Amino acid sequence: MLYILHTTGQCNLNCKYCGGSFPQKLVPWKIEYSIEDLKNFIEGDSEPIIAFYGGEPLLNAKFIRNVMDEIKDAKYVIQTNATLIENLEKEYWLKFNAILLSIDGRRKITDYYRGRGVYDKVIKAAKKLRRIGYNGDLIARMTVSEKSKIYAEVKHLESLKLFNHIHWQLNVVWSEKWKNFNEWCKNNYIPGFTKIVEEWLRNAEKGEVIGIAPILGILKVEITGISMESPPCGSGKTSISICSNGKIYACPIAVDSKWAEIGDIYNYDWRTVKRISIRDPCIKCQYYKYCGGRCLYTYMEKLWGEEGFKSICKITKKTIREVVKITRRVIELIEEGIIVEEEVVYPKFNNTIEIIP
Repeated sequence: MLYILHTTGQCNLNCKYCGGSFPQKLVPWKIEYSIEDLKNFIEGDSEPIIAFYGGEPLLNAKFIRNVMDEIKDAKYVIQTNATLIENLEKEYWLKFNAILLSIDGRRKITDYYRGRGVYDKVIKAAKKLRRIGYNGDLIARMTVSEKSKIYAEVKHLESLKLFNHIHWQLNVVWSEKWKNFNEWCKNNYIPGFTKIVEEWLRNAEKGEVIGIAPILGILKVEITGISMESPPCGSGKTSISICSNGKIYACPIAVDSKWAEIGDIYNYDWRTVKRISIRDPCIKCQYYKYCGGRCLYTYMEKLWGEEGFKSICKITKKTIREVVKITRRVIELIEEGIIVEEEVVYPKFNNTIEIIP
């Protein structure tokens, strides 16, 4: 099970697409349960994965230390804006199995959405993690918005040679509707993503597997024959979010949604808890095995209405088709020993990436 822990609802940034901190009445800025309560809740899980989430998790580094000191047999993940990396000591950073740093691509795009100077702080943080000996999975976790040029942003991050993997999530549904999402998809996103896939394949033919998470995640379905989990992030099934007040939600961003409330750490039993699942029309779609319905929050809320939901679905299908096109050649490269299957099949465990943008 993946346990996403809100270490605090507070954030030190005020990004354009998320609005900064959670209201304290929804996600308190201090932890209101004990580490012992958490240990008792997780007890019995033989393979726990613990992800620190916010707000900005490093605003409560003390809690992170306490959890890592007390629960030693878990895989550890953190999603951070990377501006407060000095708040946690080297010994803790080296224990993480995956570290996701929020960066949206080039400096001008990152700073436009996240604030002036944020890009440089993230790059400085990534370089420090490498310098202190971190050799786990360092992931560039992008939010892609209207001003983003997907090809330019991804290629820039790839060129830095700092990150093992690059992943992105489209800034859709949880923000205001775009001025012209469909035109952006047609003229920017799809041509750019197609170019990324083509270049990825050319590199693979030279024996280099570039860590573009959406490409690898879709290829994983084709190579293993195992359908994508629904939803891909596991929300409400193999992933739950523990709020700083001890409440449990199916999805970490759905803290104001009644449908997402599934208990608390004091009264919770997987045998009786309500399950929140993606159903029609997704489960009848031929692409469902690749996308798993894409996003539980999007499916449940439909904040852009039915037409907006269909537009997001349309771009998801096009994204999948571009990757499926290269599957046969990728399998040939594996069989010929040019690339190694283990490098292509990603992620190895639920490290909080949503896989499908």
